[in-house]
Formats: sequence, structure tokens, C-alpha cells
Amino acid sequence: MRTPEKETELGTLENISVYQLDVTDQASIDAARDQIIADFGTVDVVLNNAGYGLIGPFEAATDEQVRYQFDVNVFGLMAVTKAFLPHFRANKSGMYLNVSSIGGLITFPLISLYHSTKWAVEGFSESLAYELGELGIQVKLIEPGGVSTDFSGRSLVMAMDENLPDYGEMVAKMMAAMGNTGGGSTAEFLAEGIFAATTDGKTQMRYIIGPDAEQTWAMRQQVGDDQFIAGMRQRMLG
Repeated sequence: MRTPEKETELGTLENISVYQLDVTDQASIDAARDQIIADFGTVDVVLNNAGYGLIGPFEAATDEQVRYQFDVNVFGLMAVTKAFLPHFRANKSGMYLNVSSIGGLITFPLISLYHSTKWAVEGFSESLAYELGELGIQVKLIEPGGVSTDFSGRSLVMAMDENLPDYGEMVAKMMAAMGNTGGGSTAEFLAEGIFAATTDGKTQMRYIIGPDAEQTWAMRQQVGDDQFIAGMRQRMLG
């Protein structure tokens, strides 16, 4: 956690240890890794779950917002992955589970920067799986749909610029459409899916988790790119 001093529940559970780690701070990544290995001896699985959403017109996003979106969602994931690679190589075993999103397979309007990070995670993970597989290390992708967490609250950043009124109506339609999509799966449902992916003994690469994600991906495969994109435009911006 970035701020473990604020944690009030996990620390009370047996066999749970909480460490300070900020994926944008290499020193904190290295310190957490070293302490975890010292405490447990062997790490079997690294779950890369850090991420947040940036929504709004691309033109309205500041350079700082763009860079930080990638720092957390892509470069932070890469940094944590690299930090544990020497340990996994020495053991000739290990598993990375990289949390992408159904948004790493399809896109919605006005979320171009978040989608670009998740598509980057998809390509990075799939290619990395080739080279690490030769060393006995697995890479898997977790692709959830909507999850009932605070992702759309404190984990969502809006890129808006009052000097760009051309996007106003579009943003309003998109936000109204998003408000009608429901709450998504529970965090517990997602956790169960991640645990299953970790322990199923399969070489499967991708795990789409959640009815909404499964339905959306099935629809894209069924109707093809052009019809799917046209339907999404009508649904979200029509």
C-alpha cells in the first residue's frame, strides 16, 4: 500500500503482512521486495494491480496527467515486474498476474488514455510471456469488467478544460451512459477469479472476469470491429 498507516483491516488478519509500496517510487518497490523476501523466503506470485482511470477528451488532458497515467498503469507495473525477476529466475519458477481490463480489449469513448495504458499492458504481458516461459515463469492477464470498488471515485481523474466547449455535450452524454451501466461485479467475485487463475495449473493467458466483460467481448467477436464500434458510438454518444 502507498500509505499502510491508513490501513485498518488487513493488519488484523492472520498470515497477512502489509508493506509500503508506491509503484512510482523505485526505492519503495525495492525496499518492499527485499523485506517480503526476507520475511517469507520465497515469492510465488506477483499480482500487479495498481492503476487508476483518466477520463475526458484527450485534448483536455495536461502533459502531467498523461505522463502520470502511464507512470502508474504501465511503467509502475513494469518496475515491479523487473524488481522480482532476479528472484523468479533464481528459483526457475514464479507467476505474474497483470491486471488489465476489458478496456484492454475494447474501448469506450473519451477514455483514450486509460485504454492506451491497458492495451500497453496487454502487449507487454503477452510478449513477456514468451521469454519468461522459457525460464519457468508464467505471465497471465486479468481482464475484469466493472467492479464495485472506489475506482470510479477516488481512483478516477477527470480531464476537463472549460476552454474546449466543443466536447461538452459529448462528455455529458458519456457520463449519463456510464451512470446507467450498473455497479459491476463485487470485489470478492474478482478476487475469486484471480485466485482461480493463480491456482488452476493452466497455461491460459487471458482471464475475462465478470458477466459484463464476457458479454461485451463476445459481442465484439460476434459482430466484428466496425459494427461493434458503431454500436458503441450510438450507445454512449447517440
